[in-house]
Amino acid sequence: MKIKEVIVVEGRDDTVAIQRAVQADTIETGGSAISPQIIDQIKKAHQKRGVIVLTDPDYPGERIRKIISRQVPGVKHAFIIREEATKKGDIGVENASPNVIRKALNDVKSEWIDAKETIPWNRLVTEGLVGNDLAKQKRIELGKVLGIGYANAKQLHKRLNMFQISEIEFSNALKMIKMKE
Repeated sequence: MKIKEVIVVEGRDDTVAIQRAVQADTIETGGSAISPQIIDQIKKAHQKRGVIVLTDPDYPGERIRKIISRQVPGVKHAFIIREEATKKGDIGVENASPNVIRKALNDVKSEWIDAKETIPWNRLVTEGLVGNDLAKQKRIELGKVLGIGYANAKQLHKRLNMFQISEIEFSNALKMIKMKE
């Protein structure tokens, strides 16, 4: 499988894992302190070929994802869930199997600039995704089903709208979660 876009990862081990799974070029951020030079590389790659951000499913990975989204609007995102990227307590893309990486890259989400609200905040509250003991677990499951990764309530609301998840997609994902319960 060959990927046209350049995949942004955190480090060299992530690049090795990507190249075990697919044919692709990568840009390595070198950690969460992304230099202006790396941002420039990402901007150029985005203009020429497109960019897919695939960072670790942890706090530093989410921080990198946010920085890139702010600096390079319109990038695409691929997500790997924490359980599929953990080996011996270490969380990272480098721990994901080639199949997990290919699945994440097949389920890429495009960021919409000036996105309209598709799922209102009160819908998250109504569905129990905010403000109760089971909300976090429900958001984890929803992130898996929709392929948008785990997010706290505020991030989830932003992602649902940024990726223009439709009411139908949202409702179907909730039905799938309820069937698992």
